[in-house]
Amino acid sequence: MAVNESDLRPVVLESGIEVKPTYGPEDIAGLDLEQELGQPGEYPFTRGIHRYMYRYRPWTMRQYTGFGTPQETNERFRFLIENGQNALNVAFDLPSQMGLDSDDPLAEGEVGRVGMAVDTLRDMEVAFKDIPIDKISVSLTVNAVTPVILAMYLATAEKYGVPREQVRGTTQNDILKEYIGRGAWIFPVEPSLRMTGDTLEFCAKEAPRYYPVSVCGYHIRESGATPAQEIGYAYAIAKAYIQEVVGRGLAVDDFAGRISFNFNIYGNLWEQIAKFRAGRRLWAKIMREEFGAQKPGTMQMKMIAGGGGSGLTIEEPENNIVRGAYYALIAALSGTQTSALCCYDEAYTIPTPKAQLISLRTMQILADEIGLSDTVDPLAGSYYIERLTAEMEQRIVAEMRQVDEEWGGIVKAVSEGLVQQKVSRQAYEYERKVQNGEIVKVGANKYRVEDEAEKIPEVELHSYRTEARDEQLQRLAQVKQERDAVEVEAALNEVRDVCQSGQNVMPTMMRAVQAYCSLGEIIEVMKETLGEFQEPVTL
Repeated sequence: MAVNESDLRPVVLESGIEVKPTYGPEDIAGLDLEQELGQPGEYPFTRGIHRYMYRYRPWTMRQYTGFGTPQETNERFRFLIENGQNALNVAFDLPSQMGLDSDDPLAEGEVGRVGMAVDTLRDMEVAFKDIPIDKISVSLTVNAVTPVILAMYLATAEKYGVPREQVRGTTQNDILKEYIGRGAWIFPVEPSLRMTGDTLEFCAKEAPRYYPVSVCGYHIRESGATPAQEIGYAYAIAKAYIQEVVGRGLAVDDFAGRISFNFNIYGNLWEQIAKFRAGRRLWAKIMREEFGAQKPGTMQMKMIAGGGGSGLTIEEPENNIVRGAYYALIAALSGTQTSALCCYDEAYTIPTPKAQLISLRTMQILADEIGLSDTVDPLAGSYYIERLTAEMEQRIVAEMRQVDEEWGGIVKAVSEGLVQQKVSRQAYEYERKVQNGEIVKVGANKYRVEDEAEKIPEVELHSYRTEARDEQLQRLAQVKQERDAVEVEAALNEVRDVCQSGQNVMPTMMRAVQAYCSLGEIIEVMKETLGEFQEPVTL
């Protein structure tokens, strides 16, 4: 039976691009591939930011981990390092992310539940004891409290003999995306933007090997954004941070090369690969054409790409191992510098050591067995990939144009809840389509096992230990008893004064954490001056 193209089901990607059944030379005839692709390691970096990419060095493998007490987290760090992980990605509990001490009544039931509890510098010292922070890069997944946590980490490094100018690592520190996605904000938008600028300025001068900001399109995507919006909104946010620091008199080449990105991977494999190739090319153009960057390092889009939790299912959870392998494949084919692969049990719990080891081994197999390190950008020149990359770039630009021209810029759009409104509506529509089967999730809404006994997966849940909470409270009480009360009061007064004056807060933060002021004490003083964010209500 003859089949006409009109008989085929239409395929439209999340970003709105319609996919043809076949692609050929005519689809790239209008593209200047020599100019738009270039060579790996050269402008516009479409094919990767390093000349030999994984042939020279495989991507960094950085699993997200942290729970309970600093001691428990330290033990998990060691487990991962002993099994070949070459970087760390630290999770903090919700009270720490919100600037609450473990003894705060609002922290009840959440101390150490979804990440490591950190109250004072002592906790950081315990967490990183005997961890070779002079040899590995550590990512700190915090945002609103970044000035305090970053100061604690730099102080810990110095205590263990690593001067701050030699410290490598990253803080997420993307507060604008918190208003869009995760919701772990504290201060209003403008003061928060100032804090991000403070960390960028401080690290440019004091910790030049450190990445103080990792702009996190990941959580924007998890909140309902399309792949094109994920990149577009993230770039709009990054531009706001750069403009904040340039406005202080720093040259873009003096700091912007130390802004990295954290992006998401789930959904259509080809769309994700094209997203990253287009994003790398567009970022290079933005930095050179809009900000006048001269250094190649400033124009390079450096990223960590992780398998998105939204792609996982609690139904038939072992299928997530397969999904995770494809996410890791996408990351490698996309030219990421770092991969933080989700674990199969993250759909319902904090990952077990077994699950984390499977994810780590997945990445190691890709790098060492399957051939992903053999050659750079192996999909370059594909009719479909190059056409899709060009169309993705156009979609990303269109999303950024809406932010600037229709919404008045990303800071205004976030302050007024416009981005939040758009992605939340899309999240609802996405879930509706999953529920009715328009978006296929194998084992969940297609090929689903209807036998009631088999529908309930046997899963190992992470148990919340009240003993860990008690241990944390005891450590905090001991620190408060042993520290110099006069020095603590003086340091907190200085934090208050600096917040009022508009000076860079980081030097004062270093003094405060070294006096063992607690996270909650510092944040409370900052609230007195900076105020607290009130979420806009949009209909």
